[in-house]
Amino acid sequence: MFTSSGAFSGFSVDDIEAARRFYGETLGMRVSINDMGFLNLHLESGATVLVYSKPNHEPASFTILNFTVDDVESAVDDLNSRGVKTDIYPSDTLPVDSKGILRGNGPDIAWFLDPAGNVLSVLSES
Repeated sequence: MFTSSGAFSGFSVDDIEAARRFYGETLGMRVSINDMGFLNLHLESGATVLVYSKPNHEPASFTILNFTVDDVESAVDDLNSRGVKTDIYPSDTLPVDSKGILRGNGPDIAWFLDPAGNVLSVLSES
């Protein structure tokens, strides 16, 4: 019988070691290597996300992982201090400020890329 109790999400990257360094060292997430040599990202919510290598990887054209934060501007400043670029969309395509933060159109949000080009975001909880 089908159940969703063991469901989890996953996404591909082109370099598993670069992903391990980015998610584990740069972002400070708890990361483990599973029996297949892929990564498990352990989220504070208790969920696990599978990160697998794919030789013909193409970055997702949508946001694959969202991190809710109390203060988007502080989170962006922190990410920038870690070398993560958050101004990935030009202001002529999205009304973002110089830090890449979109404000006043729902929750404040800023996007950034992982080493494989996948889009991630930080967004306010409210």
